[in-house]
Amino acid sequence: MAKSRAQSDDILVINCGSSSLKYEVYAMPQRSSVGRGQVERIGGSSGEINQESINGHYRREQPMPDHQAAIAAVIEALTDDKAGVVDNLDGIAGVGHRVVHGGENYAGSVVIDDAVLAAIEENIELAPLHNPANLTGIQQAMKALPGIPQVAVFDTAFHQTLSPAAYLYGLPRELYEKHKIRRYGFHGTSHRYVANEAVKFMKRSAENTNVISCHLGNGASITAIRNGVSVDTSMGFTPLEGLMMGTRSGDIDPAIIFYLLERGYSAAELNNMLNKQSGLLGLSGISNDLRDLEDAAERGDRNALDALEVFAYRIRKYIGGYSANLVKVDILVFTGGIGQYGTRMRERICNRLENIGIVMDYRRNLENGPRQGLISRDYSPVDIVVVPTNEELQIAIDTHRLVRPRSEH
Repeated sequence: MAKSRAQSDDILVINCGSSSLKYEVYAMPQRSSVGRGQVERIGGSSGEINQESINGHYRREQPMPDHQAAIAAVIEALTDDKAGVVDNLDGIAGVGHRVVHGGENYAGSVVIDDAVLAAIEENIELAPLHNPANLTGIQQAMKALPGIPQVAVFDTAFHQTLSPAAYLYGLPRELYEKHKIRRYGFHGTSHRYVANEAVKFMKRSAENTNVISCHLGNGASITAIRNGVSVDTSMGFTPLEGLMMGTRSGDIDPAIIFYLLERGYSAAELNNMLNKQSGLLGLSGISNDLRDLEDAAERGDRNALDALEVFAYRIRKYIGGYSANLVKVDILVFTGGIGQYGTRMRERICNRLENIGIVMDYRRNLENGPRQGLISRDYSPVDIVVVPTNEELQIAIDTHRLVRPRSEH
């Protein structure tokens, strides 16, 4: 039987996709992970669940026809006599769900009720690839775990503090009023987590600290945070806007779309090209993996070097622009797969930022990443910090705060 944990609440975190489901259990308020797993091939006849916990490894292959079966498999794994995570379902104090899009409805995490379910469904048109699966996961978890509070943590919520100057596009106002076209931003849970961790690491207070957070991975975005509040972010109406990414183009001249339409490309082809065939992959013609491109650049591949330089150049432009609007910057944070592990890329990005007070210590950059650590010079006006992101833990923190409001956090 799973080991008991006195004086703690178990929070189950669920990230539900269309064909897979990831989950993790945290003991709160200790913030310690006690088990995690993944269900693969949902919707098929040969699904699989893998779970690692403090009590051992659990793996099972079984038909996984739908998300109801996936949630049932998760519960069976969590309560397994030998390799389970909890003694029984009564030990789960709350379930936190990652939800991609909350639209303009929510500026924070919320306990799920009928109104929240309706809002998630209403925003499916803004996130057609993610919100339907997120909603299905919530509905099935509510059926399987009746009476246990469920919490929605929205990727977009952190950016609902943007001013109209930051979120409005230079388009006819009716497109915003009728079709909700505006900057929403994404990666909000990650940006919020790493900014808070960086502030604590530097022994500062969020209320008087300005942060630029760089979440750099296959998907990449930058957020400007003033006194703990998001004031600008690079992703926009969709995650396609902003930085060049692994396979996404990022910012382009919108007239390029019409130019290519006139030359026979279909809307579907362009959509696929901009989201899945561009970015580091498209520009290099090699890979969307930074490691592959660094190796190719070392061998003298010009296309790989161009892709790396464009990636860094775009990020520097955003850092400079956000520095101007923040007036002062206290901390620059790197996170995500590239931000945490890309030692050479961090050097490329910070090169030439010395004139705005961002001075990297190249020895520290080699020694302190990928762990959490300071990588700037002692005399640098802006502290540069590497912080590994943990969106699942942030979801657990939010969930525990809402279901145990009188607990210490």
